[in-house]
Amino acid sequence: MMSPVTEMEIFARVVSAGGMSSAARELGISPAVVSKKMRRLEERLGTRLLQRTTRQIALTEAGQGYYERVRTILSSIEEAEAFVATGSAQVSGTLRVSAPTSFARMHIAPHLTRFMEEHPLVHIDLDLSDTFVDIVGEGYDLAIRIGQLPDSSLVAKRLAPIHRVLCATSQYLERHGPVHSLQDLSENHACLAARQQDTWHLEGPDGDMTFQCVGRLRTNSSEVVREALLAGMGVALRSTWDVGDELRTGKLQVVLPDYKATSRTGLYAVYPSRHLTPPKLRAFVDFLASTYGSEPYWDKDLEARD
Repeated sequence: MMSPVTEMEIFARVVSAGGMSSAARELGISPAVVSKKMRRLEERLGTRLLQRTTRQIALTEAGQGYYERVRTILSSIEEAEAFVATGSAQVSGTLRVSAPTSFARMHIAPHLTRFMEEHPLVHIDLDLSDTFVDIVGEGYDLAIRIGQLPDSSLVAKRLAPIHRVLCATSQYLERHGPVHSLQDLSENHACLAARQQDTWHLEGPDGDMTFQCVGRLRTNSSEVVREALLAGMGVALRSTWDVGDELRTGKLQVVLPDYKATSRTGLYAVYPSRHLTPPKLRAFVDFLASTYGSEPYWDKDLEARD
């Protein structure tokens, strides 16, 4: 008789692989066996976990909750076996992480050597994406996210504050003149923003407000916006972690200093559950929190954030 743990392993593989046939190939067993085991698992639990179609599978509400807990259990088993195998309490295993493209390149990648030297049994699988991935559905242990996070069943640990300022190159301001107000910015200046970031949530003298950024450049890439900003194409709302060096050297100048992005924006580590958190996950989150902190290094000696 197949143990509950083995059934959970097959179920988790079906979800992460996106289907029974793919899971069967990865496990080296027949699709019929996988289908049979999933049917028996649902019968034993007395509830449907998967909605099946001819092309794909989708989790039911019960299946989603079960999958979150199964992944935690399996990760704990992996850690327990690694502990016995090595005879020590060293953190180990593969950690799947999703992170924003530019932030990961600038502020995660440079620190990975130190983390992996401290934890030689940990393997990092780092995927970069500027969209919010489905952590549970796509099998990630952790996502690094920037923004104001909505309420959810996920755990969100704040790693650092994020400061964003309105800025432009000195060359742009010399050609087009200073920006006197938000109305002036809207009517007489070029705004730069990626499509998914073109509504600016600002805090100003009159409190919270939104500003709709409209410009001639359309792109889904925040990195393209950054390069356009540095090329003198317009005014953008950028994070100090992204343009801090250019603000320090004067290549970029802050405009409308009384308006900044909402202080509720932060850098977060997001993961499925705070119960039975795998040591590899806890170690990485603690490492990032200590690396950045409440006064992150990218804001050092930067008056624009105050």
